[in-house]
Amino acid sequence: MKRRVIALGFFDGVHIGHAALLKKARQLSDDMHLTACALTFDTHPDELVKGIRLPLLNTLSERRWLMQSLFGMDEMLVLHFDRNRMHQHWQDFVTRTLIEEYCAAYVVCGHDFRFGARGEGDPTRLAEKCRQLGVGCECIAEVKLDGETVSSTRIRGLLENGETEKAVALLGHPHIFIGKVIDGRKLGRTLGIPTANLSVDRGVLIPKYGVYAAKACFDDTEHLAVVNIGMRPTVSGQHVTIEPWILDFDGDLYGKELRLELYAFLRAEKRFDSLEALRAQILRNAEQTRAYFQAM
Repeated sequence: MKRRVIALGFFDGVHIGHAALLKKARQLSDDMHLTACALTFDTHPDELVKGIRLPLLNTLSERRWLMQSLFGMDEMLVLHFDRNRMHQHWQDFVTRTLIEEYCAAYVVCGHDFRFGARGEGDPTRLAEKCRQLGVGCECIAEVKLDGETVSSTRIRGLLENGETEKAVALLGHPHIFIGKVIDGRKLGRTLGIPTANLSVDRGVLIPKYGVYAAKACFDDTEHLAVVNIGMRPTVSGQHVTIEPWILDFDGDLYGKELRLELYAFLRAEKRFDSLEALRAQILRNAEQTRAYFQAM
């Protein structure tokens, strides 16, 4: 079997703290002519360990896309996290999972990485066990920005508060959604502002309701977009939608996979007195979006 350099973590958001691990794994893989991998879990361990259900920044497919496109990971290994995994002894995780199952020749972890039953495995124990078994190990120091530790929790809070640009700085890339364009009510067409309707997986964090300056990517093309996230109170919406108006584009996107990249929060969602007032505001948001990207 192929030998691997494995970066260890949950990698929600794939932020600049994770970037240090992934870059080191890629570098080591290149130096040793090994396969560069990231190992993650299908569900957040805190759901089972602490009974806390966290809205995730990314789906598994979005994490995979970020790791491969931004950091050149060859593989993303996904472990199922259940009670057996939760109670696995930390030494068994190293010997059986990392080395025997995944053929780890070198592992990279963060300063706060915990694993095994009751979180008894830590970077110190991991490094010592790897040394005994002839496997390389490196621990990446804490990454801070503006004096604060970079974390998925912090980014989650920023997105929920509409502080998108601060979140993007911590992510090191725009916040993304990847999904298929599905059928909608087509109300935008009546305003001369045709929008797509993006399917979003359950369990993924929905940022603050409002309008965003964004880019929409599909078919190897990139377009500016004004994205509305929320309940659409002006038209009595009944559920949360993510709807991009793709600027300077006229075509059929139904069924296509679309990647939305959110860069900046423009305004909070509000109810307008008329569709004409809504249309006028969206047109102003389009000009804001063009100006935002021209200034970048």
